[in-house]
Amino acid sequence: MAKILLLEDDDTITFGIKTSLEKKNHTVCCYNTIAEAKKNFDKTIDLILLDLNLPDGIGYEFCQYVKSIEDTPVIFLTVRDDEKDIIRGLDMGADDYVVKPFLLSVLQSRINAVLRRTHSNTNNTITCGNISLNKVEVKAYLDNVEVPLTAGEYKLLLSLMENKNRAMTRTKLLEMLWDVDGNFVNDNTLTVTIKRLREKLKNPPCIKTLRGIGYRMEDS
Repeated sequence: MAKILLLEDDDTITFGIKTSLEKKNHTVCCYNTIAEAKKNFDKTIDLILLDLNLPDGIGYEFCQYVKSIEDTPVIFLTVRDDEKDIIRGLDMGADDYVVKPFLLSVLQSRINAVLRRTHSNTNNTITCGNISLNKVEVKAYLDNVEVPLTAGEYKLLLSLMENKNRAMTRTKLLEMLWDVDGNFVNDNTLTVTIKRLREKLKNPPCIKTLRGIGYRMEDS
């Protein structure tokens, strides 16, 4: 099971999360300040649950600190259902977010999804539902039938599938889609590319639109 660092200053929330996760045999290390979390963070941590509003700063600071050292997955917890806050966290490298108040079962589901993606073995074929990508052949398949994609469509699908179950902001996708010739890919191009990709894949339910944020690819 996973070793999880929880940075949260509300004792009631901390108790609830810790109790719930320990029932699933996770180890939970709890801290209520950024200073404490920095002091105790190490490479053995599998995942971080991060509150945004803390006594000695804002959670973004700790997220940035972690990502500068390790690519440890981060799920941030926020009371503000504000797309700017969410986008800022995701663009800093957070893997997902949960808006308070939340059901502990929902949080557990998000944790499982992030851990599955993080611990999945890196092979040449990626799948999501009835869609598969062969990274060696640089080909996409729907129900085992090849789907012809442009370079941009393939790169977008690869970005989504390699980050399966992770919320991807439009900004992050635009950075990944900076084309092979060095030409800037603008926001309108991303919209058109995602539309064409969906059409070619027969509008798969696994490509989710996160309104005002971006997209997420999920197992159906």
